[in-house]
Amino acid sequence: MAYWFHRNPLKATAPVNFELHGISTNEATRKIFSDLRMLRGKLLDLLTDPNHSQETVGKACTDYLSLLQGMCIPMDPKEPENKLQKLIKFKWTNSLLGNIPTECTDTMFECFCMLFNVALWFSKHAAKLAAKDTPDMEEAKEIHKCLRTAAGMFKFCKDELRGKLLDVPAEGAQDSDSRILDAYIQQCTAEAQEITLARAIELKHAVGLIAALAYETSEMYQRGDDALASLDQKDVGKWRKYFQLKAKFYLSCAHSYNGESLLNQDKCGDAIRGLKESVDLYDKSELLCKEYASTKGAGTTARPQNHLFFRKLGPIVKRTLEKCERENGLIYHQKVSFDPPALELKATYGLVSPEEFTTPALHQLWSADVYSKFSTTNVPKPQAEKPKDKDEKPAPLPSVKEKEVPMSDKDPKNNSGCVVS
Repeated sequence: MAYWFHRNPLKATAPVNFELHGISTNEATRKIFSDLRMLRGKLLDLLTDPNHSQETVGKACTDYLSLLQGMCIPMDPKEPENKLQKLIKFKWTNSLLGNIPTECTDTMFECFCMLFNVALWFSKHAAKLAAKDTPDMEEAKEIHKCLRTAAGMFKFCKDELRGKLLDVPAEGAQDSDSRILDAYIQQCTAEAQEITLARAIELKHAVGLIAALAYETSEMYQRGDDALASLDQKDVGKWRKYFQLKAKFYLSCAHSYNGESLLNQDKCGDAIRGLKESVDLYDKSELLCKEYASTKGAGTTARPQNHLFFRKLGPIVKRTLEKCERENGLIYHQKVSFDPPALELKATYGLVSPEEFTTPALHQLWSADVYSKFSTTNVPKPQAEKPKDKDEKPAPLPSVKEKEVPMSDKDPKNNSGCVVS
């Protein structure tokens, strides 16, 4: 598996001071707003650096979201909705759309965007760990867990939070679009499965199992690409190249190991045709690597065709093909079919699924009595805004200054020809 992963940038957000004069009426209510301001700033600061531990970021996320819950969920059975939910305007950019923010006066929107950003951080933390020369087994387990955690958070955003937004932003490459969320879920799940596949290769598991895992990984990347197919290509084109090259690469890998399996069954003719298919798919993935490197768009700048995980497979496939053709000429004399052998493969174990995310419990600072002390009768009436032109957009926000993680340029010394990331 490659240590190289495509990563989209973090979402940027405008500062929020939670200063709602006249609404907080006593010390308990003022403390909630004060702590929300402090916890939000702390979490946003942590997210800029993937070197922090997952425990540190996980706790900061739980602390903030548990306190924010009191402004999202129903707190009084006599109210149709939380009276505090529509008091503060939040501004967040989208991970694929540059610096123009989406604005929503909805604390559920804040919850959605913050959890989305935390999921992005877990994926970046995994990539950071994988950037080491030789990640050890414990680090490989952490990478695997981080990617499953990120997938679970994206899935929670899609299945649980998206439908609760008061004003779902317009369709398109918005982070709240179900197609974007599906792509992130598939990406993180497929990358976690790359860990499993690399481990299977390293431990020299049965070639049939390795072929099945490679095929399932290719299918996941293909589903990610399919999710983005109907969106504007200027927004998602680069990301799609990533999905496409990984899908082709792992399909090539599947045909390669399936070819070995067929040869072990003395089906040399079928093995030759499968290996020829593998060579063809590898050549296509190499072309996609170059297209990815030259495509403009959000996300990682890299030349994936230069990484060892990619460079090592091609020669292996070609050597195996040459071996099969030699043995077929000397021993088997089997006919090579026109169509490649079908990959009717299903891994019996090793398949990855997102780790379930659950909403943090309501923070202990909240109670029915504290909630009742927030007074919305004194909410100032919104000032009349000048009508905006149809094409007028909100002022752009500065990009998040993410700490760069240096990537190792050393070739890993292992059987899979890749470092785990």
